[in-house]
Amino acid sequence: MNGFKTFILITLMTGLLIVLGDVFYGRNGAILALIAGLAINGISYFFSDRIVLRTYKARLVTQQDEPQLYATVENLAMRADLPMPRVAIIPDQTPNAFATGRNPNHAVVAVTEGIRRTLSTAELEGVLAHELGHVKHRDILIGSFSAVLSQAIMFLSRMAFFISPRDRDRSGSPIAAMAVMILAPIAALILQMAISRSREYMADEFSAKITGRPDQLASALEKISGYNKQKPMRYAEPSSAHMMIVNPLSGSSLAALFSTHPPIGKRIERLNAMLGKLYYS
Repeated sequence: MNGFKTFILITLMTGLLIVLGDVFYGRNGAILALIAGLAINGISYFFSDRIVLRTYKARLVTQQDEPQLYATVENLAMRADLPMPRVAIIPDQTPNAFATGRNPNHAVVAVTEGIRRTLSTAELEGVLAHELGHVKHRDILIGSFSAVLSQAIMFLSRMAFFISPRDRDRSGSPIAAMAVMILAPIAALILQMAISRSREYMADEFSAKITGRPDQLASALEKISGYNKQKPMRYAEPSSAHMMIVNPLSGSSLAALFSTHPPIGKRIERLNAMLGKLYYS
């Protein structure tokens, strides 16, 4: 199912690139946008994890670098019957985490420096299990593709403010061009939102099953959400915000209106309900 969603996402976002190219630069622009879209899709498949990690200034760590964190991820991966993913740390004091990569054999789990300082060991375990849920369900491919393609769409729409169309004799409404320039990034975010929200619930449920402690993930979500509202992540961007366990743009950007995450209160409510079922089952 995620493979089909990934195909739809690639098709729609590549289509947006072609429309942008056509509106601003005519037929040649559309052809160039198509070529660029195909190239971006190829790059996304093989290098999206590196691109996302670089966006957040994340560094890969080894077992020798971070033995406790590495051991926790390794233990959870074994419980989830997953290959050991690479582990990365983001130099940001705001707590958050994400997973990226094209498949379970090329996955990366990244956490901020702040999340390790803010959460208890059990809470952090719940977060890491949630991210491994995205790996298990193969959400990471669609999330990584979405991040890179959204960046390309937003970059092209921003460039339109500074670069005039080459074919000035083209018939077309400047108002329509402006509308495309504004709506393209919004459309990219809506595409992410439509695909991402159910993924978070599934990953929450996966964490609850693997750890047996949905209350710890619920507690972690409440803490992480509070910190992100007070001090959003330094390098967070709308194009990759959907990858985080909690929306890193809360309270800091109009993009928060297009949140790819379900309401935190709803997620906590569902997790606490799971705890009740565990106790009475």
